[in-house]
Amino acid sequence: MKSFFNLSVLLFASLFGFSQEQPRSTQYIFNNYLINPAISGIDNYTDLKLGHRNQWKGLEGAPVTQYISVHAPIGEDFVRSSVNSFSGAGYNPLSRSYVNSYTSAEPHHGIGFFALTDKSARIRQTNVNATYAYHLGLSYDVNLSVGISAGISSTSVDVANVLVDNSADPLLSADYNNKIRPDVGGGIWLYSPRFFMGASAKQVLGYRSKTENRQSNLPAYQHTVFYGTAGYKFFVDEDIAFIPSTLLTYWLNAPTTIDANLKVAYQDKFWIGGSLRNNDSFSALAGFNIASLINISYSYDVTTSALRSVNNGTHEIVLGILLNNRYDVKCSTRQF
Repeated sequence: MKSFFNLSVLLFASLFGFSQEQPRSTQYIFNNYLINPAISGIDNYTDLKLGHRNQWKGLEGAPVTQYISVHAPIGEDFVRSSVNSFSGAGYNPLSRSYVNSYTSAEPHHGIGFFALTDKSARIRQTNVNATYAYHLGLSYDVNLSVGISAGISSTSVDVANVLVDNSADPLLSADYNNKIRPDVGGGIWLYSPRFFMGASAKQVLGYRSKTENRQSNLPAYQHTVFYGTAGYKFFVDEDIAFIPSTLLTYWLNAPTTIDANLKVAYQDKFWIGGSLRNNDSFSALAGFNIASLINISYSYDVTTSALRSVNNGTHEIVLGILLNNRYDVKCSTRQF
């Protein structure tokens, strides 16, 4: 029975799971860098994040995702000068007065790196990418950045202990089950102290599956994934802000997914929020910052699809570390 279950998950994931470039993240608002390389170096410190997501807890073979990401700006004028409108160390970037006095950043470059691995039953997907972005000011308070990413995508399937009647089944031996492929993407990011808008694409090259060294008639095994996201900051008073945002994900041969998120932040100390994903789940989120070095966020998803009867929800936690933080900022000034 266990072998039959593993094979069922294998079939499901092979047909549907890898149409997308990377696993879902409820906390996209906390690290949009994973889906858009244009965010590389957006703040004038080094942003390091570690993430762990345990999806559909209690369901055997359910996806488990882990990642590490780091990005930083390049350019002395941006890194070592007060070009971000900070009046001094510890200035609160979520305050209304900061927004009113904000000016665009100096033109600068940003670089970054991320590695992500996702294991679902016997299938493991790994993505490793380096990123680059260029930021410039369009007006006194609006910035635009353009970024690219390049790396590798690896998919491997462990079929060693799967029991089937026909061991020659091509599903168990096809070359695309264990292969490393190039991964190229790009994105743009428009941002100010009150809003952000971004569009990006992953797996721009795509690729087709092959069987017995012949080009098959099957559609591309993995397609380009498109992302669109936007958010806006509304102030209740000087230190409390409501930040609604949305993420749209589209790829061929799969339903379009829409995430809607509402975050309520107090100064740069802590925040709470909620999220809804169409035909999939709703979530509760919370996070806080420690000094000017560490921030932690946690989310819990409740499944609304047919899988709700066989799992205990999804847990996701992200640890952020702000390195070379010259102005002692406690949270991002440009990612909300």
